[in-house]
Amino acid sequence: MKPDLSGRVALVAGATRGAGRGTAVALGEAGATVYCTGRSTLGRRSDYDRPETIEETAALVSAAGGKGIAAAVDHLQPSEVEALVRRIDAEQGRLDILVNDIWGGERRIEWNTPVWAHDLDAGLRMLHTGVDTHLITSHFALPLLIRRPGGLVVEMTDGTREYNTGHYRVSVFYDLVKAAVLRLAYSQAEELRKYGCTAVALTPGWMRSEMMLEAFGVTEATWRDAAAVQPHFAAISESPRFVGRAVAALAADPGALDRSGGSFSSGGLAREYGFTDVDGSQPDCWRYLVEVQDAGLPAAAAGYR
Repeated sequence: MKPDLSGRVALVAGATRGAGRGTAVALGEAGATVYCTGRSTLGRRSDYDRPETIEETAALVSAAGGKGIAAAVDHLQPSEVEALVRRIDAEQGRLDILVNDIWGGERRIEWNTPVWAHDLDAGLRMLHTGVDTHLITSHFALPLLIRRPGGLVVEMTDGTREYNTGHYRVSVFYDLVKAAVLRLAYSQAEELRKYGCTAVALTPGWMRSEMMLEAFGVTEATWRDAAAVQPHFAAISESPRFVGRAVAALAADPGALDRSGGSFSSGGLAREYGFTDVDGSQPDCWRYLVEVQDAGLPAAAAGYR
């Protein structure tokens, strides 16, 4: 059954593109009011210098059935985040869902580069944009969220706790950011529990973000053509909406508090809640990574979507 989040208010911090946009739209599908934040607006691009904007995301939320509200915010600036939360309080008087999805590190990643060879400024910037932003946002937003029991905080990361504990992820800086976000979900769960609110870590699988589609020279309509370049991507990738539907399912679950502090994947929650991706499939990327890709087997989607 489709989640019903009518009357709920969400803040998706980092909603310009990728998982943030997919999550905002999925919450809109469920009828929520969604504040969509980011630095890229119709009038100004961020240092990403990409075309996606928060206004576009907000429009997609409204078109999906919710109410999308664009808010230009740099989540590294405490004063801007504080002003945003005051605005939400003044306009809505509540906050039910906080999704910390700010990242901003794609163009600073140096794959398999040791810490002594990695560009230090780029590595530290990943820590600031991927961890500091989450802490700043939670610091100001959680006092509003805990006014009512049932609130949900989602820390968006890359990899489950189980997978990341046993795998080196890209570089020391990248690995540390994703581990920190996993721990942040656990720590916030401890502090939120007495208020009847939930915090979890959530990871998408191999996601067809705007940047990933461009990297493989395909579109959301033609992503299967990427098999010629990366067969595993064509076998198991998922749309950004899939992880968003995981957030919507968690937000609508009256028993979500039992999951507080946990680490989950979009594919794993799809099996439990029954939601699907936009193509009707249920890609289980993290199980696929372990059993197929990491095992050195040829790409084969059977049994994984």
